[in-house]
Amino acid sequence: MHLVTDGVTPVPRLVMVDDLGKDDGYYCEPDRPLFLAPGDRILFDGMKMILTVTRAGGGTFSPTGQWGVRCSRSGSRF
Repeated sequence: MHLVTDGVTPVPRLVMVDDLGKDDGYYCEPDRPLFLAPGDRILFDGMKMILTVTRAGGGTFSPTGQWGVRCSRSGSRF
């Protein structure tokens, strides 16, 4: 499932996340499955290695996990 991680767009339905990645190759694997409720918003900053979840009620938290960079095809020539 594609999730928008701009910190503004709410999650449309209940989702369990065990891996988040971006087109630029950055990814985060939370230490345990992350359950997102409808209305939650995600801010994913791979450069700073920050993952922030804002609950629909306004509370925020930053789950811990492993960060890394996967090979990206952008800029590659075949």
